This record gives sequence, C-alpha cells and structure tokens, in this order.
Amino acid sequence: GGDCSTVQDQLRNVRQIQATGGAFAAILDDGSVVSWGDPECGGDCSTVQDQLRNVRQIQATGGAFAAILDDGSVVSWGDPECGGDCSTV
Repeated sequence: GGDCSTVQDQLRNVRQIQATGGAFAAILDDGSVVSWGDPECGGDCSTVQDQLRNVRQIQATGGAFAAILDDGSVVSWGDPECGGDCSTV
C-alpha cells in the first residue's frame, strides 16, 4: 500500500484514511472513496466503486474495508475471509 502513484491525481480533498495490512482507503470530501495497495487486502475497490457514494466513515480489518454510508448502509471490499464480503448479512 505504500505506492499511491496510480491514484495520486485522485487524492485531493482527503477527509480520512484507513489502512489494512496491505492497502489504504481514503474518503474524499465529496463522499467518494479511493483505495490503493494490495488488491487482496482491499487495495482495489472497483467491484463496489459505484456503491461508494456519500461515505461517512471507513473501518478496516487486517485485509478488508467496510464503509458506512450516509443512509446507514454498509459496503465492504477486500479479502472475504477478513470481512470483505457483507453480501450474506
């Protein structure tokens, strides 16, 4: 997660950053999310990117992120064994 060069141009007006064991996720002022680092640790949020709007807060485990949206719903991504798949709850 130490190399953000692929997303550097997107990292403007950052409100909050969280980290897993191998990735970072940033909430921007507009409520969107940018992540980078090891995809298996949550560094790739492209599969849920369209759901990551109006994000209020992000929490992290060792290998996954969970975002709380303004409406109280949760979106997660990363390693399913670390909580990266909340579709079953």
